[in-house]
Amino acid sequence: MKMKEDIRPVTYLKSKAADLLAQINATHRTVIITQNGEARAVLQDPESYEQMRRAIGLLKLVAQGESDVQAGRTLAADKVFAGLRRTLIARRAS
Repeated sequence: MKMKEDIRPVTYLKSKAADLLAQINATHRTVIITQNGEARAVLQDPESYEQMRRAIGLLKLVAQGESDVQAGRTLAADKVFAGLRRTLIARRAS
C-alpha cells in the first residue's frame, strides 16, 4: 500500500482534481482527503464503490439470518422445499 499517495490534503484535491480522479480510477484504491490534518472525506472509484455496496448488502442478509436463527425463526429444509415445489406447480398450472 502506498500510504503517501492515498492520503491527500483538500488543497491537493482543489488543485489537482483530474489527476486524483485518474489515480483513483487506475489503482482502484481509495484516497483519504484531509483538512487541517484530520480525515474529512474518502474518494473511491465507482466500480469499487458498487462492489462495496454489494458486499455490505450480503453482510446485512447474513446478519439477518443469524438473528433469525438465534430467535428460532427457522424452518426445516424439507418444509421449505415442499413449499417451493407447491408454488412452482401452482405457477405451471396457471
